[in-house]
Amino acid sequence: MGVLADKSEILYHVGFCANDLQGAEWAVLPGDPARVQILAENLGEAEFIACHREYTSWLTHMDCGPVLVCSTGMGGPSTAICLEELARMGIKGVIRVGTTGTIQERINIGDLIINNAAVRLDGTSQHYAPLSFPAAADIDITNALRQAAEENNIPCHTGISVSSDTFWPGQERYDSFSGYVRKSLQGTLKEWQKLGALNYEMEISALFVVSQCLGIKAGAVCSVIAKRTESEGVVPLSNESEAARRFLITVRQALRLLLKAGE
Repeated sequence: MGVLADKSEILYHVGFCANDLQGAEWAVLPGDPARVQILAENLGEAEFIACHREYTSWLTHMDCGPVLVCSTGMGGPSTAICLEELARMGIKGVIRVGTTGTIQERINIGDLIINNAAVRLDGTSQHYAPLSFPAAADIDITNALRQAAEENNIPCHTGISVSSDTFWPGQERYDSFSGYVRKSLQGTLKEWQKLGALNYEMEISALFVVSQCLGIKAGAVCSVIAKRTESEGVVPLSNESEAARRFLITVRQALRLLLKAGE
């Protein structure tokens, strides 16, 4: 059992205390601070908590109980910091929501990807566990997300993410300023495709490994806004909004299932 913070202690990075959670034990974690208020207000009656560094936080009051919505910023280091401080305030379950690029032809723009595991191309998770340790999602969260998507006729795919610390070389993108991808990473996109991985993103391996080490249940769902088998580009904002709507519906129903099961 870890050491909980005093309920009135303002934690350094996220900028709020356990009292601000009003008993919430679950959190929704988008990367982008700009998505927090929209998510919170669409999940229930929402109130602002704090904004410090990349961590913007709102509390939403769903019919099944209070839920924190807190941004993590991009990448593993800021995600791990967020998880460490949320654990000290009594958060017991988290769902990452975000956007992603698929590497499989059968997956379409706007589909959801529910990642149940991740390839650990990040550095953060290696500070918590050796590479032989798997980055795996909590099965109850994964099943709740799948059930929610299927009941709402939202196309979804469950499988492995390739979680990279970099947007360009680690994901074998050549449209950067230099166009340089180091030799050891050249050809890896086709390798991950052949092995059946579904997508690239930048946080999930850290999320799963750090959460496991902290005793937090963790799951992840991402909307597809890029299809690497066709283009390096992302969809227009109007299409991205539709993708966000789909994961909002899915996360809202999954939370109801999970909170009800925990009663």
